[in-house]
Amino acid sequence: MAQGFFNAFNDVWMLDGVRTPMVDYCGALGHISPTDLGIKAAREALKRNGMSGADIESVITGNMAPGDFDQFFLPRHIGLYAGVPQQVPAVMAQRICGTGFELFRQAGEQIEAGACDTALVVGTESMTRNPIAAFDHRTGFKLGAPVGFKDYMWEALKDPAAGINMIQTAENLAKQYGITREEVDQFAAESFAKAVAAQESGFLAGEIVPVISEKFELEGYQTRGIKLQGKLTEVATDTHPRLSPVEVLAKLRPVYEGGVQTGGNSSALVDAAAACIVTSGRYAKANGKQPLARVVAAAAVGVPPEIMGIGPAAAIRLLLERSGLQLDDIGRFEINEAQGAQTLAVGRELGMDLSRLNVNGGAIALGHPLACTGVRLTITLARELKRSGLRYGISSACIGGGQGIALLIENPDATA
Repeated sequence: MAQGFFNAFNDVWMLDGVRTPMVDYCGALGHISPTDLGIKAAREALKRNGMSGADIESVITGNMAPGDFDQFFLPRHIGLYAGVPQQVPAVMAQRICGTGFELFRQAGEQIEAGACDTALVVGTESMTRNPIAAFDHRTGFKLGAPVGFKDYMWEALKDPAAGINMIQTAENLAKQYGITREEVDQFAAESFAKAVAAQESGFLAGEIVPVISEKFELEGYQTRGIKLQGKLTEVATDTHPRLSPVEVLAKLRPVYEGGVQTGGNSSALVDAAAACIVTSGRYAKANGKQPLARVVAAAAVGVPPEIMGIGPAAAIRLLLERSGLQLDDIGRFEINEAQGAQTLAVGRELGMDLSRLNVNGGAIALGHPLACTGVRLTITLARELKRSGLRYGISSACIGGGQGIALLIENPDATA
C-alpha cells in the first residue's frame, strides 16, 4: 500500500467559491497586496453564498512569498476585513504549490474534529511582488564582501538539497518517461486551446469576480482597499490564455540546451486570489445551503526531490487506495501544470486517460499563483463536475522539495 498522509472526511462540504482574474506577472494586479486580493476574494465568496463574516468560525489562508511588509498579518487581516468576528482565529498554512489544497485539508480536519462548522479558506499570491531580498546584512556590510540582494522568486525555484531547480526536475522526468519536446509542446497547445474555449463559452467567468477600485472598511481600524492604476476601471478576465499552436511553441528556445521545457510549455507567472466556504453538513442543512461538492478525502506524500513533479501520481494513488476507488471512477482530474513534461509524466505513471485532465485548460495557459492554485483548481473541478454531471473528481499538484498532494471531491447531484 502507498505510504503518506491520508484523511477521510464524512461530512465536509464545499459551498460556492470564487477567484479574481489571473493576471500576468507585472500586469494590472501587480501593484496590489496579496492581502487585499485575498480580502476581495473572501468578501465575494461570502456574498455568493448569502453569508456574512459573522457566519465564519475559522479562517484558513495561504500565501507563499511576502508581497508587502505586513504579510505576518495576512490571515488575520483577510478575516477581519471580510467581516469575520474578532474572536474567530486565523492561520496561514504553507505547503508551497500544494498550499491551496492544504487549506481544504485543514478545514476538513477542523470540521470533523468539531472545532468549527464553517471555515473560510483563501489562497492568495502576488508573483509580481516577490521581493528582492537579503538575509545576511543584519550585522552590516563587510568591506569588499558581496552585497547579497537576490530575486526571491528566482532563488526559490532552486532546491538546494538536490542542487537543481524546478525546470530541471521536469527535465529529469522527461528523460525517465521518454517524453519528447514535441509531446510537451502539443500538450501545451491543447492547454491553451482548452482555456480559450472555456473563456469564450463563459465557463471561467462563472468563477471570477472582477477586480475594481474599492475601499475595505473596518470600523475603528485603518481602511484598506484596491486602487487600479491609470485609466483602468475593472480587471475581469484571465490575461494569459491565447491560442498557441504547436508550430509557434516549437520556435521557442528550451530553458536548457537539448531539453523539452520552454517558457511556452511551463506554468505562467500570474497574480490572483481564490476563496471558498467549507462547512459541515449539519450547518449546510440547517441553513438551507446547497453545497457545490463534498470533500471526501485528502492525501499528501513525499517523493524524491529531484523528480518532485511526479508527486501527484503518488498522492493520487494513495487517495484512491485508501478511498476504495479506481482510476476509472474519477470523471475529472485537475492537476497543476507546473511544467508540461511533469504533468505528462504523472499521466504516464498512472495510466491516466488525458481526455479527463484539465478540460478547461491548466496552469500553462491560465497561470500558477502558488498558494492560490489549489483553491482555484478545486473550485474549477467542483464546477466542472456539476456541469458534466460526473460524480468524482481529483485535484492535485506537485510540490517543490519532493511532495505531492491531492483532494477527492464528489458532486452531490451526480446520478451515476
